[in-house]
Amino acid sequence: MDSNSPVTNSLSPTPATEERFAIVDGARMRYLHAGSGRPLILLHGLMGYSFSWRFNIPVFAEHATVYAIDQLGTGFSERPPQLDCRWRSAAERLLKFARAVGISDFDLVGTSHGGAVSMMAAAMCAEAPSLNLGKLILVAPVNPWSSHGNWLAPFLGSSIGSALFLPTIKRLRWIHPRLLTRLYGDPARISPGTLEGYEAPVLAMPGGWEYGVSVARHWTADQKELEHAIQRLRHVPTLLLWGSDDVAVNAHSAEELRKHFDHCEVEIFPGVGHLPYEETPEQFNAAVLNFLGK
Repeated sequence: MDSNSPVTNSLSPTPATEERFAIVDGARMRYLHAGSGRPLILLHGLMGYSFSWRFNIPVFAEHATVYAIDQLGTGFSERPPQLDCRWRSAAERLLKFARAVGISDFDLVGTSHGGAVSMMAAAMCAEAPSLNLGKLILVAPVNPWSSHGNWLAPFLGSSIGSALFLPTIKRLRWIHPRLLTRLYGDPARISPGTLEGYEAPVLAMPGGWEYGVSVARHWTADQKELEHAIQRLRHVPTLLLWGSDDVAVNAHSAEELRKHFDHCEVEIFPGVGHLPYEETPEQFNAAVLNFLGK
């Protein structure tokens, strides 16, 4: 089931982009739709949403039909109670979304946590004859060979960690810009409205931070499952994009991850942090379109 309406959120990237909703597991999943051509799905990272791709959607839409998703529990999608936040479950919802909007053959871009989910989804596509994943683009994807976050995520997902974290992050909003600044290699590249854009759904719809904690709760087990799933991706043409100064997912893990693909390209952006699609969008867009053959 798919419905659409004019974009009413002032943070939407361009007037040509439509805000739409698909029904996935009985809940409304919001996404931005633009362009025409071969479908290209964009999957954001943890605590991000379709806003993350605001500098990329207009460029990609000149060559592809773009679907920028707000995962259930995030952005302006619904927050179903007791949402299963394991990476496998999120990947299943991604593929259900594709079916809901009538996509059977597509390319996929996933970043950070969304990169891990994208790899899980790619592994499932290998076993789903009704779906064909063409090319996979991973932007600083969470992976088993990066040690960053391996102790912090399980702690935040624990009962003690979440009890400490949730009240603090909700009460002390001055922490938000500091967290954002750490994700950039050069904070001077943070564009006006970026912090407000990321805060908008968290302030408008309760449950956003709780979603992040729920994802962290399964982090260690999900990493182990992902390591097995990656073994089924060897045949998928893949591009790995990273910022050299990424403090969230270690850029050195790109080389280890690369070994698991027969056809894999790696591009590292010097002096860039965890969000190259925001920090240096022109370089990022060029790398993606070149890989897609556009």
